Amino acid sequence: MMDVVIIGGGASGMATAIRASLNGAKVTIIEKNNKLGKKLLVTGNGRCNFWNKEQDLNKYHSQNIEIFKEIYDLKKDEVLKFFDDLGIVYQEINGYYYPVSNQAITIVEALMRKIEKLGIRIIYNEEVLKIKKDNNKFVILTDKNKYEALKVVIATGSIASINDEYLGYQISQELGHNITNLYPSLVQVKGKDSYYNKWNGVRAKAKLSLIVDNNIIKEEMGEVQFTDYGLSGICLFNLSGLINDYLNNNKEVLININLVPWFNNSKDEFKKYLTNLSNKLDYTLKDILEGFLNYKLVRVILDLNNIKDDIKWNDVKQDKVIDYLMNFLFRVLETKDFRDAQVVRGGIFLNEVNSKTLESKKVDNLYFTGEILDVDGICGGYNLGFAWMSALLVGDSIND
Repeated sequence: MMDVVIIGGGASGMATAIRASLNGAKVTIIEKNNKLGKKLLVTGNGRCNFWNKEQDLNKYHSQNIEIFKEIYDLKKDEVLKFFDDLGIVYQEINGYYYPVSNQAITIVEALMRKIEKLGIRIIYNEEVLKIKKDNNKFVILTDKNKYEALKVVIATGSIASINDEYLGYQISQELGHNITNLYPSLVQVKGKDSYYNKWNGVRAKAKLSLIVDNNIIKEEMGEVQFTDYGLSGICLFNLSGLINDYLNNNKEVLININLVPWFNNSKDEFKKYLTNLSNKLDYTLKDILEGFLNYKLVRVILDLNNIKDDIKWNDVKQDKVIDYLMNFLFRVLETKDFRDAQVVRGGIFLNEVNSKTLESKKVDNLYFTGEILDVDGICGGYNLGFAWMSALLVGDSIND
């Protein structure tokens, strides 16, 4: 009979094991891969952006945000000390926290060193297929063995990115829990039009506005990647969860792209700006636009307006061109799927767990951490932030 078994050796599973062990628990991790922290190794393009200084509730999403706030308030101030105690030296860059080595493996190895030092048992290369509650114990069935435990933590993560299975959700449902609708988030967006091959490969700073029912729902500023299927980039990722929320409610979703976010005045002022520039330089419209816009984007705007390369500013429908520059409407078809997503929007309803312990309200001694719960954040270390917060909460309460 084992004391505490953690299903999954990702970020939250490893951190939970450490914290619970420090609090006196005898911990075993069951991991389906041949190593721990596989997904952690690829976060932040391999640099591991593990936290963000700008902590705020509006960086996160949950259907029970008021319950998330209780979790957040309990543990957000303990995360950096947890990494200090692991011996990790980190740096803050524009609010983003990275190990000074700029390598995700630094975080994984620090967690592994602590796990080994604490004598935490790891069972590799076994996939948990089913968990049953039998009186006061859990029976854990893997593809190779059967185990018994007094307490279980489900830290299987989500079906995003390198994870390709639904078992964590299935096991949780079999134990009586409900799962929200699941959508890809922090993911690329596909459009409905046919000209995207013309702007493929462009990276440009832009302001994106998510529009539903003629209302601006949310805005993001940053580098946008223009692709042959649509749009990508961090600021687009931060809208993608919301996009799926509306698409799955049968709403038409538009993204307004301001291609000249550096110009903060009105359309009329921008029109005057281009008129003055044209009068001063006596260039074609193509040449004027290429003075501040990527030539591929210029090509798209000219073609969509049927403007030839030798036409000048005073000979075009100026208001229409201004609209394309400041309000380029991108018609959303769908996002890419879970395989391309960094995280999943949705999971186990937070109102089914105790907000002070993350213990199930339905099954005694069953706990959850990390992505399997209905919490997701924007880019910038927030999703890992929740992994650490939830891990510390479970690790501190599981021995009570």
